Amino acid sequence: MEKHKRLKSGWVGDTISYLYLSVLSVMAVFPLLWIVLCSVKKQGELLSNPTKLIPSAVTLDNFKNVLINLGFLNNIGNSIIIAFSSTLITITISALGAYGIVRFYPRFGKLMTRVLITTYMFPPILLAVPYSIIMGKAGLMNTRIGLVIVYLSFSVPYAIWLLVGFFQTVPLEIEEAARVDGANKIQVFVNVALPIVAPGLVAVAIYTFINAWNELLYALIMTNSTSKMTVSIALKSLEGQEILDWGTMMAASVLVVVPSIIFFMLIQKKIAGGLSQGSIK
Repeated sequence: MEKHKRLKSGWVGDTISYLYLSVLSVMAVFPLLWIVLCSVKKQGELLSNPTKLIPSAVTLDNFKNVLINLGFLNNIGNSIIIAFSSTLITITISALGAYGIVRFYPRFGKLMTRVLITTYMFPPILLAVPYSIIMGKAGLMNTRIGLVIVYLSFSVPYAIWLLVGFFQTVPLEIEEAARVDGANKIQVFVNVALPIVAPGLVAVAIYTFINAWNELLYALIMTNSTSKMTVSIALKSLEGQEILDWGTMMAASVLVVVPSIIFFMLIQKKIAGGLSQGSIK
């Protein structure tokens, strides 16, 4: 009887938990769903009945206008190049730096990581003028390389600070066992240490990519030609039109938001399998 009561109370508790989580999920997904549905509505329907959720007729005219007439394909290409370049370089530099701090300079590394994280004490707007002067003298204004360098100056310190904690969880005995088996330092780092800290690398990748994809301030300051604009600037420029086309705005917003969501969904699968993969090897 008591077992039956416990099962019943457990079933009720699980049901309430699932309902609560379902409501939260709907609340989180609804804004994105609303933008997607509005982006495929006709202009007349969007203005006459903006609260209607399901469109009476689906159209891709808004996306055609954004991609072809407004040239968003070029802006998307710029953002993809900048975001992926920043992510790959950040992961490479921060992984090497964090591993070196933990394994070769443990005492000095604590002070170094504290110094690195203090860079976040300064608001981005405070560094806009110095960065503009430096990039102007280096001839990197209005270039993708200049934006990548600026983004790296913010993402690498935080990534190193974050990965130091992950590399500290890697057992030294596993690395020593790999060295006994004939692996060199690079092989130990690539085949043993990196798979164990894969969740940290995934977190760094998501953080860097989303920040580089959505960043507006430095992209706006350091870009002065439409051919080098990122999607965030292109989306911002739509607000300056005399007559705001809400269908075009919604379609452009979908093109800005969806890539970061897709990137997150693809890379999050690596989180669960990365914890024990290195020790198995």
